[in-house]
Amino acid sequence: MNDRPTQTETALSVPAPIRASLDAIESSLIREVSDIGMAMGGVTPLWFGESDITSPDFVRDAAKASLDEGETFYSSNAGIAPLRAALARYESGLRGRQIDEERVVITISGMAAIMLAMETFVGAGDNAIVHTPIWPNCIQTVRIMGAEARLIELERGPDGWTLDLDALFAMADERTRAIFVNSPSNPTGWTMSGEDQARLLEFARARGIWIIADEVYTRISYEAPRAPSFLDIAQPEDPLVVVNSFSKNWCMTGWRLGWMVAPASLVPTITKLVEFNYSCIPVFVQRAGIAAIEQGEDFVAETLALYRRNRDLVYQRLAGIDGVHMANPPGAFYAFIAVDGMTDSLAAAKRILTDQKVGLAPGSAFGPGGEGHLRLCFALQSDKLSGALDRLAKSLEAGVV
Repeated sequence: MNDRPTQTETALSVPAPIRASLDAIESSLIREVSDIGMAMGGVTPLWFGESDITSPDFVRDAAKASLDEGETFYSSNAGIAPLRAALARYESGLRGRQIDEERVVITISGMAAIMLAMETFVGAGDNAIVHTPIWPNCIQTVRIMGAEARLIELERGPDGWTLDLDALFAMADERTRAIFVNSPSNPTGWTMSGEDQARLLEFARARGIWIIADEVYTRISYEAPRAPSFLDIAQPEDPLVVVNSFSKNWCMTGWRLGWMVAPASLVPTITKLVEFNYSCIPVFVQRAGIAAIEQGEDFVAETLALYRRNRDLVYQRLAGIDGVHMANPPGAFYAFIAVDGMTDSLAAAKRILTDQKVGLAPGSAFGPGGEGHLRLCFALQSDKLSGALDRLAKSLEAGVV
């Protein structure tokens, strides 16, 4: 009997290699916690950046109407004209200056917009500067492209977080193609001032470096009607791409709909990449986006009021616990909680999940400066959040680290 493997068996036992840059990317630590919690049941999920509020009726009704009208075919790479026009009006109204429709590209999510920007600007041998702590996907998109992510840590003080722009400028070299800024920031709530945005934009212009600005939380601002935006000050052909999403303002996380504002000269390149990534976005989803833009201002105001109450509730419940440090964030809907003595936030998050059935994101998921923290999303209905805070406080008071 011949026990030697056949040629086919040998071939199957040796997997073909994948790109080294992909093999090195770590799985999401947030997902690692949430997968455990979803299997448990009875958990209050505060791990994702997501409200428990259902998308509003007018959004869902618009999608249903589109489906009833048979809008089930391919659409334009850049998005349907009515949505692009609606977003141009929306952005122009927010900024108090004209944002032309030709600069708007609809994307299949804010995440896809970030990925498209990275595909456009960075490649092997390049680098992009990213501030941390930050949502891990922002860092990994740079690495997916085979480029180097140069990480600069925000500095945590008693009144919140700050970014040292001079240190950031010193990190840039001839291989720097992009600077990624998320403001208001996930997970810290740090919000870049208009003055710092102007300094960074001036630097980018002088050096020929692109700014990718993730502004998905720009309307979730507690100290001003909205957070400062690069679109407030940029010229139409500046080296700037601003990313936004329907997920946060209109509670549309599952719809996977976003947009970007870019120089008109860049849009043909971006739409070319759209074709090779996902081709187009379902029309009925885009119709839902038009409804959100045109009918959603009251909804945005109501949810912001809820998030403000919840932000204050979290601070009142947790900030006074011995060994717990946090600042009331000026934007977004997260509390980034520092715990004395915590050296393994992933283990701590799993322990709290098991003991209290409260699902948190480990700070280590958010890059340098994140370890020693836990991120809590407070975008839930207040009664559900209040119960979770009672249980979480027990663990923090008992010194779970």
